[in-house]
Amino acid sequence: MRRLSAFFALLLVGLIAAPATPAAAADYVPINGAGSSWSSNAVDQWRRNVQQYGMRVNYASTGSSDGRNQFKAGTVDFAVSETPYGLKDNGIVEALPSRGFAYMPIVAGGTSFMYNLTSGGKRITNLRLSGDVLTLIFTGEITQWNDKRIAADNPGLTLPKRKIVPVVRSDGSGSTAQFTLWMATEHQKAWDAYCKRAGRSTPCGQTSNFPVLAGAGFVAQPNSQGVSGYVAQLANEGTITYVEYSYALKTGFPVAKVLNAAGYYVEPTASNVAVGLLGAKINQDEGSAQYLTQKLEGVYRSTDPRSYPLSSYSYMIVPTQAQGSFTTDKGQTLAAFASYFLCEGQQQAEVLGYSPLPINLVKAGLAQVERIPGAGSVKVDIKKCNNPTFSSDGTNTLAKKAAMPSECDKKGVTQCTQGTGGAAAGAGGGTTASSGSGGSTTGSDVDTAQTAADAAASGDGDAQVAAGEDASVAGVTSGLVGPTACDADTGVCSAVAAVPVEAPAPVGWSLAHTIVLLIVALIGLLIVGPPVLALMLGRRR
Repeated sequence: MRRLSAFFALLLVGLIAAPATPAAAADYVPINGAGSSWSSNAVDQWRRNVQQYGMRVNYASTGSSDGRNQFKAGTVDFAVSETPYGLKDNGIVEALPSRGFAYMPIVAGGTSFMYNLTSGGKRITNLRLSGDVLTLIFTGEITQWNDKRIAADNPGLTLPKRKIVPVVRSDGSGSTAQFTLWMATEHQKAWDAYCKRAGRSTPCGQTSNFPVLAGAGFVAQPNSQGVSGYVAQLANEGTITYVEYSYALKTGFPVAKVLNAAGYYVEPTASNVAVGLLGAKINQDEGSAQYLTQKLEGVYRSTDPRSYPLSSYSYMIVPTQAQGSFTTDKGQTLAAFASYFLCEGQQQAEVLGYSPLPINLVKAGLAQVERIPGAGSVKVDIKKCNNPTFSSDGTNTLAKKAAMPSECDKKGVTQCTQGTGGAAAGAGGGTTASSGSGGSTTGSDVDTAQTAADAAASGDGDAQVAAGEDASVAGVTSGLVGPTACDADTGVCSAVAAVPVEAPAPVGWSLAHTIVLLIVALIGLLIVGPPVLALMLGRRR
């Protein structure tokens, strides 16, 4: 009798302890995307997060232009790009896809200028550059680091006599498009002169493919990983590139503080990007093919001392009709994934080197999710998003609370000595090589201790998912909302994961229901069975 009771007990414990299969896991079919490497550190983190809920999202960071082309051809289910379709590039207007589509802002960020430079055997980590100087560097007019125009931006530095090596993208990219749009808008004369020498028609305008002038000493590399990786090699001293801020954090290298219209040199931190984007104009015409796309002139010319002038948004391009290989089943996965990153995923934006979306764009993005075929019952309670930008009055909390820059960041005879980007003190760096005339490191310098995202962004999305890589970030996480484990000494955080949104649950009987029924039946059998069996054995005697 005791053996029989023990058997039932062990069987019951085994069923209770057995890992339950997620109810919705079987309902999600894999989806594939391609495009922006500018955004890939964020996209890769988000797709890792949703694996535990049964979603498999494959993403190849092949560049914005390739992503748009693949979406147009129907070879991917979604694309990510910093630029929309239909733009004129070198006299050619890009054709729109034949399939129905919509733009959805996914994350904000700053195009930064990561560099590799030393002076007197010490790394320079607090370089400052004005817009004119940046343009002249990337048009081949300023070729030496000790040029008097760079020195004018950096009164606290002794600059080395070393050749400048600009590193540009060899592929069509959103970061190139954003950088060249800024040059074409704010520094048109210098940009057009360079394009003319490179054999392009003028006015040059915005382009996704950076024109490389033969003999100018430029180096071209593919995608964001390529340009940042090239600059990060110790042997490549003197290099500078344009790349999303996340990559400078990831590689542990500094970025230049850029002079804004208020006369302050600022870094592309999450707060400074949020402030800058208050000047962006968003297309609110829901009937337009450019709905939710951005106009950035107000960002470039913002007179707020905290604003970073090269701030922008990135988009996901999603289908609005089932066509070709895109089915409503895929639409259900895409809608659930998009709902996740528009809400809970934004909690991780700052720690990954980006800036979270404000509430107006989150609401607009969720409305776009409803247009995806198969979205069905995917619903999000925006009050539970815990987005660090949200406030009761609709203003951007992150921007409102952004610290004012230090006086040593103001254009003049002083210069802050605190390192930037991945070389900030909180990210393993420290003070920089200087001439001894630099300023203090008070005020918003603390805000520059951002975090580094160890989210390797290779083009092989399948391999990353299969490998099950752990996401880790380095730096200070004071602005992060969500569960993390951080080392107080190194600033390294691991197991970053946000709270998921509710995904649509399957309708009808499931494995979970069967297990519950079996447990109830076994409990009843365990209670009633032994007495009944004992009674039957007693009668036989």
